[in-house]
Amino acid sequence: MVADLILTAGVVRTADRSLPVAEAIAFGGGQVLAVGSAEEVLAHRGERTEVRDLAGAAVYPGFVDVHNHHALAGRTDLYELSLPAGLSLDGILDRVREYAATLPEDAWISGGPYPSTLLAELSSSAVRARLDEAAGGRPAVIMEDSRHNRWANSRALDLAGIGAGRIPEGGVTVLDPDDGAPTGVLLEAAGIPVEEALARGGGLTPEQHRRSSRRGVEMLSAYGVTAFQDAAVSREILAALQALDEAAELDAWVVSSLTVNDEIFGFDPVGEPLVALGEQYRSTHHRPDFVKIFLDGVPPARTASFLDPYVSDDAHGAHFHGTTTMDAAELESWLRSIAARGLGAKVHCTGDGSARLLLDVVERLRADGIETPVQIAHGQFLADDDIDRMPRLGVAADISPFIWFPGVIPTALAEVLGHDRAEHSQPNRSLIDAGALVAGGSDWPVSESPNPFEGMQGLVTRADPLGRAPGVLWPEQAITADEALEVFTVNAARAMGLGEVTGSLTPGKSADFVLVDRDFVAGPAEAIVSTRVLETWFAGRRVFVAD
Repeated sequence: MVADLILTAGVVRTADRSLPVAEAIAFGGGQVLAVGSAEEVLAHRGERTEVRDLAGAAVYPGFVDVHNHHALAGRTDLYELSLPAGLSLDGILDRVREYAATLPEDAWISGGPYPSTLLAELSSSAVRARLDEAAGGRPAVIMEDSRHNRWANSRALDLAGIGAGRIPEGGVTVLDPDDGAPTGVLLEAAGIPVEEALARGGGLTPEQHRRSSRRGVEMLSAYGVTAFQDAAVSREILAALQALDEAAELDAWVVSSLTVNDEIFGFDPVGEPLVALGEQYRSTHHRPDFVKIFLDGVPPARTASFLDPYVSDDAHGAHFHGTTTMDAAELESWLRSIAARGLGAKVHCTGDGSARLLLDVVERLRADGIETPVQIAHGQFLADDDIDRMPRLGVAADISPFIWFPGVIPTALAEVLGHDRAEHSQPNRSLIDAGALVAGGSDWPVSESPNPFEGMQGLVTRADPLGRAPGVLWPEQAITADEALEVFTVNAARAMGLGEVTGSLTPGKSADFVLVDRDFVAGPAEAIVSTRVLETWFAGRRVFVAD
């Protein structure tokens, strides 16, 4: 077959262990045609073939993000208040005040994130009153950096039906210890009534949902991401992705995770009604192939489930381990049900207790010959014995977000778990050595950006790639640059069921690749994050060009 494009005279990193490095590559008909020496690849040149000299640049597979929330990120960028990471309370209130001044009097203020380290400071009626003042009488709700918890002002609480004697059944509504009133800090499902009130008063139209998804994909393309798994979708997001694909505007492979139990988003429908709808939104590049189960919450809010107790506090005492959202029987019922539909499961487990429960259930399924794909989402904390079980049970490690180096979230973990436990998180080296499939995800917008170079450098150095926080986090768990590349390409593609079509530059796979300004795998680890994406190509089409 004659090539449409040949790239030569450079370094081609394939993420294919049969030929990891080559000097030239040919693409045609939206696929990889040939990889190898210049002589071998140039045999595919025809009269109309474009031949480009790489001139010092390098070719890599398109990056694959196994865990993000692209539509939420696009929505925040287009329609909400976007806060820089790590702002103080005063800084947040200043931004809210400035943003409020641009809005009509009754408009909702929504956005985020606020740092999880502020949870205690926000938990008072007096601080809620400061948010009331900054919003100028408008309803306001700010998401926490984990995207699991919210901080709402008095007007938003009133519109949601939350007040003294009117406390949501799910999650935790934090009350002021002095006056007993809701502080506006709403953990997990306690925030859903506010999200529903926001949807009634300022929700997105179908066209805005489509624009949010398109914007999210555009932002990912700029970082070289050509395939991703959205970790929890609604019917509106499914419809937006299908519409984009049918209009030839979906510039990535997308695997959607159908939300089973919505502890944080306020989606409707969820569970069986949404799972039953998923197939009708399938299209060429959009695959609704997974479900999402939240098995626990997040450690900073003490809603994650651990084998050992949290650090003692007044509210929980000295023996609190957290809880799971389902018991073993309910989880097993769901996994058997989705296996019968031919779907996989992405299961949110941020504590080692929830991970243990999941693996125990999967062990029973495997004993019955049920091989449905299962991912442990996040998996920052895993017991040693459970690390060894993962490859045996065929459970993939979705490692996300980028918290395998010091930062705001690891600091918040230390406050509730103690420094020693918090510092022994993200056992990526141990997982790889045990033979587990380790797949990289950003959890963007939980991570401030979906930049895979940040994730890869952090995996190799265990230090903050941007220098915001000093020190390293459990350096013995560092991996090599070659391994980090696999984590964010071929491994992630395999984990989400796309291993046959993308993830490596192998003949016959989709022509998904990035041109970068250097061969960063061969360079110093501390410079990986400085790598620049020059062009991103998806299915043989150029979808991003750097300025």
